[in-house]
Amino acid sequence: MKKIFCSLFGHHYSVSKKVTLHIKEYKCVHCGREVTTDVSGNLSDLTPELQDINHTLENIYRKRHQAAQQAA
Repeated sequence: MKKIFCSLFGHHYSVSKKVTLHIKEYKCVHCGREVTTDVSGNLSDLTPELQDINHTLENIYRKRHQAAQQAA
């Protein structure tokens, strides 16, 4: 039933994880489909490879910002 809703009206994504300021992971509240923003800013299916890339980006982003806050 939930997949029918998404096929008729489209997905309703909500942010499930903020990787960086520009890259986020989204999840459909109806069917559970997960997507992420790609290099161009478009939504792409969240594959295990993209999950690993997002995790690495998140670690680099967090370390860089922690170092900048400690220096200030």
